[in-house]
Amino acid sequence: MPCFRSLAGGSRALSVAALALLLGSGVSYAQIAKQPNPARGERIELAPHRAVYDLKLKLTRGKRPVEAVRGRILYDFSGNACEGYALQFRHVSELRIGESGNLFTDLRAATWEDGKAKSFRFNSQNYMNQRLVDSVDGRAERRAAGLNVKLSKPSGKTVTLDGALIFPTEHMRQIIAAARADQTILSVPIFDGSETGEKIYNTLAVIGKAIAPGTAPTDDAAGKDAGLAALMRWPVHISYFDKARESGEQTPVYAISFELYENGVSRALSLDYNDFVISAEMTSLEFKKRTACR
Repeated sequence: MPCFRSLAGGSRALSVAALALLLGSGVSYAQIAKQPNPARGERIELAPHRAVYDLKLKLTRGKRPVEAVRGRILYDFSGNACEGYALQFRHVSELRIGESGNLFTDLRAATWEDGKAKSFRFNSQNYMNQRLVDSVDGRAERRAAGLNVKLSKPSGKTVTLDGALIFPTEHMRQIIAAARADQTILSVPIFDGSETGEKIYNTLAVIGKAIAPGTAPTDDAAGKDAGLAALMRWPVHISYFDKARESGEQTPVYAISFELYENGVSRALSLDYNDFVISAEMTSLEFKKRTACR
């Protein structure tokens, strides 16, 4: 599930942005990178949909005194493999932090990704206590020399990044392809336009045993949808590592876990910011009309 951003440290992205606990005290990225990835080219049909998730504090650990969380995520996904995929995303939350009082965060993001994963546009604004703290606007193009990123915000510049980087929707499709192939590990580097528009993350996706159709939950909006009940889904845990510090042992910068349906819908989210974990329950789900490729 692309385009989540961390509350810890301001505007770090969670693409769809695994639980940090899954990895214990740390892993070697060299070990992660040896894992096989699924073959590209498998046809993955992603469903255009609009989902709303309600947030609450799941647990705390460490010294950060987060006492309560409330908020909401709006995830509006549309498009197809021919016209590209568009995402409108908003994450609003209020954290009660001990004697420090309340912290209000409001992340607004819009992205578009070419169906062939060659082009990516991104725009986001991040507010804290109603004050704009980050604004990013740019475009990435896949070229022979690497990934060409042209930024207009926060400052006008052009940089060339590693051509092996993939975009968020392509990441989702590769996870589904790996799950269908009964692979349990997927490791790829991600670019999603987060922070200043130059941040790169190594990711480790751990894919659990498939949950057969007909065993859908009934406690959220996904569980009440008859169409989803006929689809396979998998528990997925994605850890994000700072690519700038990829040598030696690492712990994730942050992580996300969820159940992923084979059409790209996600339920039962858990957002792990190391010091605290937030659960996100799907309270509303609306499927949009699917536009066929011309």
